Amino acid sequence: MEGQQGHFVISLDFEIMWGVRDVATIKTYGENLLGEQQVIPKTLSLFGEFGINATFATVGLLFFNDKAEMLSGIPALQPQYINKKLIPYNGYMEESVGQGPEDDPYHFAPHLIRLIKETPGQEIGTHTFSHYYCLEEGQTIDDFRADINAAITIAAKRRIKITSIIFPRNQYNESYIRVCKELGILAYRNNEDSWLYEAKSGDSENFIRRAFRLLDAYLNISGYHCHIIRPHTAGYPINIPSSRFLRPYSPSLKMFDKLRMRRITKAMTHAAKNNLMYHLWWHPHNFGINQQENFDFLRQILLHYQYLQKKYNFASVTMTGLAKLLHKDGE
Repeated sequence: MEGQQGHFVISLDFEIMWGVRDVATIKTYGENLLGEQQVIPKTLSLFGEFGINATFATVGLLFFNDKAEMLSGIPALQPQYINKKLIPYNGYMEESVGQGPEDDPYHFAPHLIRLIKETPGQEIGTHTFSHYYCLEEGQTIDDFRADINAAITIAAKRRIKITSIIFPRNQYNESYIRVCKELGILAYRNNEDSWLYEAKSGDSENFIRRAFRLLDAYLNISGYHCHIIRPHTAGYPINIPSSRFLRPYSPSLKMFDKLRMRRITKAMTHAAKNNLMYHLWWHPHNFGINQQENFDFLRQILLHYQYLQKKYNFASVTMTGLAKLLHKDGE
């Protein structure tokens, strides 16, 4: 398939409170999280308007209809992180999780998952069951296997087959890929090929890398991160690497939004013209506030995609969809 056309991949890390509970509270970040109740439908509507096929990597704990069902679906093996704040079970569930989506929209989202499932062209992948951290001390490969099994099990109860994974906090772990293969995962999202985006544990992150990543969102420091599309002969799962995190609108940085847009659209054009892959991603809660500005910005990106689709046959595809295209047998 090399040389035929470029591909545009969009993935979203759908996690609500499970993805930020160790770094934020409902008091400090609740408006963003509640905003997802509007963001998910708006996003799906916009994707439908522009013919976008996207992957929603969803935390397994969001699938449950109520707390009793959630507690019954927890895996027996659980990660025992050295940093106890990262553990989502036991005390956290007892103290912080409500009885269901009606009284706790921060920890449950079965209605939003159904909406994604019912929307044509959208894939529901996994963001692990518990927002699992693959590089943190205290967890093991067996804990990881149990976590992914739990995610696959609850999704299957909703008649959803999980075939793609996005690692929380981009903590990619090469040794865990064989577990993904065992469990039927066809695609995963690795990080950009740059020291700025190298997978690290939370304690290993530093201000310099964060500062350069922010600058890289506006100026081309690390490159386009457009990826060559060629048949894959090593079997599944296949890496569908990231190209760019879509940073949300910031009132203090709005004067630089033209640079932010140019950074993305130039790379998309490069991918379309050269039959490469461009992979854009974000979290729905990033759009939870300043929704008008964020969706206006996304619309401009999708208008550019529409132009590239018409001019260069640039194609929108899910992570699993592209993995199947790349697989040597196309199966």
